[in-house]
Amino acid sequence: MDIENTPNLGYIWGLWEQNIAINQLVSTTKMLCYAAKWLGSDVVYFESLQKASQKKMMKSLHALLDEADAVIHYNGKRHDMPHINREFLEVGLLPPSPYKQIDLLETAKRQFKFPSNKLEYVAKALGVGEKMQNSGFTLWIGCMHGDPAAWEEMKAYNIQDVIVLERVYEKLLPWIKGHANHSLYNTGSRVCPHCGGTHLHKRGFVYTLASKFQRYQCTTCGTWSKDNTILNRKDYKMSEVA
Repeated sequence: MDIENTPNLGYIWGLWEQNIAINQLVSTTKMLCYAAKWLGSDVVYFESLQKASQKKMMKSLHALLDEADAVIHYNGKRHDMPHINREFLEVGLLPPSPYKQIDLLETAKRQFKFPSNKLEYVAKALGVGEKMQNSGFTLWIGCMHGDPAAWEEMKAYNIQDVIVLERVYEKLLPWIKGHANHSLYNTGSRVCPHCGGTHLHKRGFVYTLASKFQRYQCTTCGTWSKDNTILNRKDYKMSEVA
């Protein structure tokens, strides 16, 4: 999922290193729109202030998050989700049911050394498509003034971000730390913890200081995982000193 929001509007005395006081604010940032899709689905949901009230838009997003076990975003922990939570609070909605956050910006920063960690650069570097070029800040101004052409451009831009985001996710999947564990939602055969795939290859062992476990690699997404069964189980005796 991905959101777009308005800038803060205020009275300023200059253009360089301004310290804006609260009483200089005319209006504060708010969500313009959001786009979201279920992983693997062709349907992209889009809602905006062009055709819905703030409360209606937030209720539709709340319903999606309430159903989700995990949410994939890019810098969403610092940007999207705090904006969303504030507006849930403003319109009187309680928190949706808990969900796992998979922030791909964290993976890009932690696992790699891209020249730029912006989604636009990472997507192009991975060869999975590009963010849509837009008309810049005037696009946001146009939407804030109700320009239909601006809204059409914003809708296309927001939806393209989500489509590209999904493709980047699929590339980064085996590198993501702390991913939601598909094994917890599958009580049958062994599955890959990241993608839920059932084609797992035995590839050596995992050793801790005291134990040995079977290691697997998913042939679908490439994620490494291990069995929970200890292969060299022994009887250990605790020594106590008085």
